[in-house]
Amino acid sequence: MTYPEWLKPGAYGAVIGAVAITVTGFSWGGWMTESGANSMAGSRSHNELIAAMVPVCVNMALQDADRTAKLATIRDATTYKRRDAVIAAGWATVPGTETPDRDLAQACLAGLNLDAS
Repeated sequence: MTYPEWLKPGAYGAVIGAVAITVTGFSWGGWMTESGANSMAGSRSHNELIAAMVPVCVNMALQDADRTAKLATIRDATTYKRRDAVIAAGWATVPGTETPDRDLAQACLAGLNLDAS
């Protein structure tokens, strides 16, 4: 089958236009793949969960009978070891779980506001 000669530039233009729109959409248009969207949604939900659990962590710290000694240990720890001190205090363990959450420990440090007192 033969195609008319005028059809060839139109077909090339359609293919080049589709490639250009695809590249523009993914780079500047905000388009993303399903796996990218799932990754972003998972990250956002984790961050929101940590933000929601900070009051629980601070409340656990306030109700701890050995609070002053543990806070002194956390304050005496170097800046990069404070998160481990919060984990050792047991305040970064979400109720109902057995393992502490490192992100929650870091957020709990900010919630305790140790440098202000």
